[in-house]
Amino acid sequence: MAYHEVTYLFLFLPLVLIAYQLTPQKKRWCILLLAGYAFFWTFSKKLVLVLMATSLFTHYIGLWLERIKSDEKQALEKGNSQKEGFSDAQWRTWKKQTKLEYKKKQKRVLLFGVLVLLGILGYLKYAGFFVENVNGILAFFGKSTMALTAKELAVPIGISFYTLQAIGYLADVYWDKIKAEHHLGKVALFLGFFPQIMEGPIAMYSQTADDLWSGKPLCSENLAKGAIRILWGLFKKMIIADRLYYLVTEVFDHYANYSGAIVIVAAISYAVQLYMEFSGCMDIVIGSGQMFGVTLPENFNQPFASKSAAEFWRRWHMTLGVWFKTYVFYPVSVSPVMRKWNKFGKAHVGKYMTKLVGSAIALFPVWLFNGLWHGPQWNYIFYGMYYFVILLLEVALEPLKEHFYAKTGVSEETHWWNVLRIAKTWLIIFTGELFFRANTLTAGFSMFTSIFKEFAPQRLWDGTLLCMGLDVADYVVIVMGCIVVGVIGHLREKQKISLEQIAAMRVPLRWGLYYALIFAVILFGAYGVGYQQVDLIYAGF
Repeated sequence: MAYHEVTYLFLFLPLVLIAYQLTPQKKRWCILLLAGYAFFWTFSKKLVLVLMATSLFTHYIGLWLERIKSDEKQALEKGNSQKEGFSDAQWRTWKKQTKLEYKKKQKRVLLFGVLVLLGILGYLKYAGFFVENVNGILAFFGKSTMALTAKELAVPIGISFYTLQAIGYLADVYWDKIKAEHHLGKVALFLGFFPQIMEGPIAMYSQTADDLWSGKPLCSENLAKGAIRILWGLFKKMIIADRLYYLVTEVFDHYANYSGAIVIVAAISYAVQLYMEFSGCMDIVIGSGQMFGVTLPENFNQPFASKSAAEFWRRWHMTLGVWFKTYVFYPVSVSPVMRKWNKFGKAHVGKYMTKLVGSAIALFPVWLFNGLWHGPQWNYIFYGMYYFVILLLEVALEPLKEHFYAKTGVSEETHWWNVLRIAKTWLIIFTGELFFRANTLTAGFSMFTSIFKEFAPQRLWDGTLLCMGLDVADYVVIVMGCIVVGVIGHLREKQKISLEQIAAMRVPLRWGLYYALIFAVILFGAYGVGYQQVDLIYAGF
């Protein structure tokens, strides 16, 4: 049962809404939590115990951190009451030392909690990858007899998403951004809210916990907003993404048969498919949450309008980017190592190199972990390192860019210049997605080099594209669908259209829009004879 399936849309979600509304407000959180575990069970069966154990562990580690903070407060209050007989300097020294000792205790507890959570994720998701590569190294050195044995491990659905949320919760408690929650159910619901389990978005505790817990009654406004958002998500997934699946799968699974222009088409098609699928799923997820009065964070904001790789990642999978920025990039940026480097660099290598090396130090773990987070494959790791290099180059070339603007008088707001910048960003995006989607890193390099070895533009009009499960009508639907999504996305970004405005429309106009989307999905959705149901891509990460 996935978010786009009939079972979810016409059975599971309506039943949960009914049960939620019929339950007393103070107990509605129980309905949401039970629904989350039931939804999880449909995919991972008894592995729901892993999610439960993660919730329990996260809860008590948070309480442990809170208790240390409480002990610190009591110790300082006790010391303050007994400070007579100490000089001001002695008192300040004692106070500083006491805070330092308790901070070290908190840090050890936080580190323990994070390592356990990452250890579970790493063991279940990456153990096979580790064993495979160790055995490859052993074979290279003629030590095959020492090869390790890999066990087939079942991986709970959404483990990459709820693990990051759990780590974020503990870090926020450690940094005093939030208080540790004393009710286990509230932490469990934060990690197990059913719309988020499969593909996110990755929320911070402060963003959603109170909404989830409040048990707001259903209202027509929220139901209307949620319904239109769900329909919009189905439009993107079923009309565009599910059609592109056939072309993408054919080329990437049989890449040796294709080269040049066809590979470029496949790379572009996959980038569009991934966006329409993932953002469409987020629309369904956010719409589902909206029905319960829960505002989930947005995950996309017109990423293909980006003028740089850095801007692209501020617009694409935004909650993952915010998570890495908050819990990896920022801690590294203010770490003692970074402070020492900044001090040394400013004194010996100059401002430019100090910034460049500092950026490299902070960006490297972000993009290494970003690649690994997507899965145990070398092409994902390469994908992360690809963006690390691109973003570092953007930092390195910043002075040259400013010099260019100063010498030429070109403004960053010049239309033709922005078009060129967007085109450059598209080139970066499509190249990255080629390696991301490739079945292996070797396959990715083979496909990339084939673009230059045999471009063969005639393959675009000689009928090749019509031998991939799609006909002319399919391509027309894809193009028209992309235009509609692009226009609507642009209007939303410019705040010329919103869910609030749609919900406030007069009934005939609003329901006309509803029926337009419904009939579009029914008439043009990729399902039925000749099509197969396509699984959600990010559910596998």
